[in-house]
Amino acid sequence: MKNTILSEGDQAPDFCLSDSNGEETCLKDIRGKYVVLYFYPKDKTPGCTMEAKDFTNLKPQFEKKNTIILGVSKDSLWSHQNFIEAKKLKIMLLSDKETTIQQMYGVWGKKKFMVREYMSSVKATFIINLDWKIVRSGMA
Repeated sequence: MKNTILSEGDQAPDFCLSDSNGEETCLKDIRGKYVVLYFYPKDKTPGCTMEAKDFTNLKPQFEKKNTIILGVSKDSLWSHQNFIEAKKLKIMLLSDKETTIQQMYGVWGKKKFMVREYMSSVKATFIINLDWKIVRSGMA
C-alpha cells in the first residue's frame, strides 16, 4: 500500500491520539496554535533520538512563536514514557499503534534495508498553520 504524503496547501486531517501519560490529544483542541507535527519510525534509535533532542532544545523558541511540537510513532505509550525519561525530552510524543494517522498523512509505507522489506513510518515533518493548512512539509 502506497499512500500519498500530504504537502503544502493541503488541509491537515484532524486526529486524536494518546500521549505518553495516556491522555488524549486532539488536533482540534490545539486550535489557536501553530503545530509542528513530526513522524518518526522508532523510539531510542540514533536518528530519532537526535531529532527528539533537537526539538526539545528548540521548544522554548517554538513556544515564543505560539507553536506546539507533536511527535508521532507506532511505539507504545510505555515506550514513549521510557524514551522521554531516558533522554530527558520535553516534547509531547503520541502513540499511533494502529498507524491510522500515519496513513492519513501518507507517511506509513514499505521500506527496504539491504534485502529486507518491512512497513514503517518515514521521517516527515509538517508545519500546520492556524487555519489547519499545511504550510511546510518535508521528509528526511
